[in-house]
Amino acid sequence: MLNDKKTINAWCMYDWANSVYSLTITSAIFPIYYQAVTVNANGGDTVDFFGIQVVNSVLYSYALSASFLLVAVVLPILSGIADYAGKKKFFLKLFMMIGSLSCIGLYFFTGKNVEWGIFCSAFASVGYSGSLVFYDAFLSEIVTEDKRDIVSAKGYSYGYIGGVILLVINLVTIEMYDVFGLANEGVASRIAFLTVGFWWIGFSLYAISRLPENVHGRKPEGNFIANGYRELGNVWKQMKGMNSMRKYLLAFFFYNMGVQTIMYLAATFGAKELKMETSKLIMTILLIQFVGVAGSYLFAFVSKKKGNIRSLMVMIVIWIICSLYAYFVQQEIEFFVLAAVVGLVMGGIQSLSRATFSKVMPKDTVDTASFFSFYDVTYNLSIVFGTFVYGYIEMVTGSMRNSALALASFFVIGILFLSQVKLKDASPQIA
Repeated sequence: MLNDKKTINAWCMYDWANSVYSLTITSAIFPIYYQAVTVNANGGDTVDFFGIQVVNSVLYSYALSASFLLVAVVLPILSGIADYAGKKKFFLKLFMMIGSLSCIGLYFFTGKNVEWGIFCSAFASVGYSGSLVFYDAFLSEIVTEDKRDIVSAKGYSYGYIGGVILLVINLVTIEMYDVFGLANEGVASRIAFLTVGFWWIGFSLYAISRLPENVHGRKPEGNFIANGYRELGNVWKQMKGMNSMRKYLLAFFFYNMGVQTIMYLAATFGAKELKMETSKLIMTILLIQFVGVAGSYLFAFVSKKKGNIRSLMVMIVIWIICSLYAYFVQQEIEFFVLAAVVGLVMGGIQSLSRATFSKVMPKDTVDTASFFSFYDVTYNLSIVFGTFVYGYIEMVTGSMRNSALALASFFVIGILFLSQVKLKDASPQIA
């Protein structure tokens, strides 16, 4: 039933469940822990990865790129199967388990086993990003179009709040490790990775159990894989005639390259370029999360008044300014100001991007997972290119500042494509 409050709350709870990964593993504790334990015997930042000598932060960037590339390859096929067989909940649960168990595996990463740490962090990323396509696909099936902006914002706000709660618990444990009978901060950090995995599993199972299964009542026949391919092909044919959807995906690809790269590597930037203490980096990340909640609702309100496209364009302009400003940041207070602005537009652009795509999809389509697979493949490929370019520029120039400067160009290209998108064209008949 559309707009059912209990179903909406259950959907939002998956954001509550998985966002602890996004905050603790990708943004806060793990990047700082990784930087600390991968310092070599001479105090340098070069590590041995299967016999190859590589800078630790560059290796991490490349590992993220590889994980998102893997997801981009397998997701379209699985989404076609999920749509045909009515199995979105099954695949959502599958990727959730891959991600959460990989987080639990990070408990055994001590720095001496770099390969294991990279393997677990990469597959945690696969599980997280892979689950999102099936999670996002429920949005257009549980709420009407006029409520998608605010419900999408509600989901992200749940995620920010849930992520902060667990992060604060883990930070207290790390800072007061001796009170809890732990040997050192490193052990406390590894326990934090365990809590992320168990939190993700526990709340996800609760949320998924309350989401509808096979909304359109499909009764699949024949070979699931072959028909999954056929389902995906049908969606691809529809997209060829949807001018606004194609341009929106191009716009999303470029501006999301900048957004996600900044989110994934902001803590590393503060640690390496500004030599910030761990406690201050954590404060920055918490600031971003709190402001992100406000940003989600603020831009949902703006979109209601000015429309989705204009709201997204305003946020992209702010992102451009942030990218340019990051190049000149020298003081910690400047970094905090930048983080506050980033938090405001981070929450807004993520929630509104998802809601906007649901509006350029054909109305009443039964292939929601297949359509959202193109959105999430675009999402993942943008991270592949963004993190790779970021790492490559740092490797060539020796400075993350140059990488941050390059991000501005991604946003500029994105806003050019976005300016050509018209939501009223959201119909499969548009040529």
